[in-house]
Amino acid sequence: MQEKIAIIGLGYVGLPLLISLARVFDSVTGFDIDPKRVAALRGGEDWTGETANADLAGTKAKLTDNLDDLKDSTFFIVTVPTPIDHAKRPDLRLVLEASQMVGKVLRRATINKKQPPLIIFESTVYPGLTEERCGAKIAEASGLKQSVDFKLGYSPERINPGDKINRLETIMKIISAEDDASLARMKDVYGKIITAGVHCATNIRVAEAAKVLENTQRDLNVALMNELALICDKIGIRTHDVLEAAGTKWNFLKFTPGLVGGHCIGVDPYYLTARAEELGYHPQVILSGRRINDNMPIFVAHKIIKLLINGGHLRPKSRVGVLGLSFKENVRDLRNSRVPEIVRELESFGIEVLVHDPVVDAGHAMHEYGLRLHPKKDLKNLDALVLAVPHRVLMDDLPGLWTTLLPDGFVIDVKSVLDAAALPKGLRYWSL
Repeated sequence: MQEKIAIIGLGYVGLPLLISLARVFDSVTGFDIDPKRVAALRGGEDWTGETANADLAGTKAKLTDNLDDLKDSTFFIVTVPTPIDHAKRPDLRLVLEASQMVGKVLRRATINKKQPPLIIFESTVYPGLTEERCGAKIAEASGLKQSVDFKLGYSPERINPGDKINRLETIMKIISAEDDASLARMKDVYGKIITAGVHCATNIRVAEAAKVLENTQRDLNVALMNELALICDKIGIRTHDVLEAAGTKWNFLKFTPGLVGGHCIGVDPYYLTARAEELGYHPQVILSGRRINDNMPIFVAHKIIKLLINGGHLRPKSRVGVLGLSFKENVRDLRNSRVPEIVRELESFGIEVLVHDPVVDAGHAMHEYGLRLHPKKDLKNLDALVLAVPHRVLMDDLPGLWTTLLPDGFVIDVKSVLDAAALPKGLRYWSL
């Protein structure tokens, strides 16, 4: 019997999965609670920019915001966001609401005892959440018995927005389930689309832990580089030069300092530490790294203020341009971007800040952060220009952007991607 697949959540993770699965399975339905999102997708528009218009227009998958359309499904994949709240604690509302929705669908469905419905979670969670919280919510909403009338699985998403090389199909997929039969079903489904192969984790908690570890490790490595940048700044040497020299050793890990945002690296460590604290262990290394990375936007803003003061550019009408608002280059994704923190801190000193990002949707910028995006023509007579996110389109336009600065203005290179020697004469340069 071929699976009837339902995907809950059609964002950066769910939509590419939907398109890929619909190429090989006859029955694939994508569900999202946002009717505007569904309508846009039906019209061939993906605001994330991660799915090609031709792929979206040509898919045979069904797109819906009606739960009833999922009632005959046998294989559910939940791909909703799992952010953190203002207190940096796991915000589980969306994943638990999705679990409840699946439960309501199962209550209406005919349960096949020989092959019970299988619900897989791809959202980032802490170890134990899938079985302890999500499974319980499904059972409560459906009136069915967990592990008997329905089965659970977990397969962490590894989507890297903007990456055209490491894609869904070319990244090895971790899969896990509560029994061998469910794992075999997962292997059959994912194995048909993942060319890189699948890795069968020992159990669901192992797979959950592996996901948060992947990004916690990267977060800590970046934190080390950021701490190095803080030290180098006090010494008066460029971090880039230190890393270039150290990188000549064969086993040196090439990480760079910067702003840590996005849907994974700046979020996942808090899921792991929250679970540890519930069990009575208070993490030290992980949270120390988080504190360093969380403080970097304020450090950058204060460094800009000091440069303006020392350079005679801090005055009642100082103007600073900020290039890039998304959390990383060449993507539209604004989730957990740290650039707004730089903007707000500069504004608190009375500076007029003009944000320019030709990649990001202006409506999303206003909705998410209350920030107006300025066209390039607004950038003029700037005391400083902050290259926060080096989108390709911005890098191609650098000669024109330098003209927006005053003759002795500052160039702030957050990711240290520029050649300082190539800047127009008179401009002053600083990098993280």
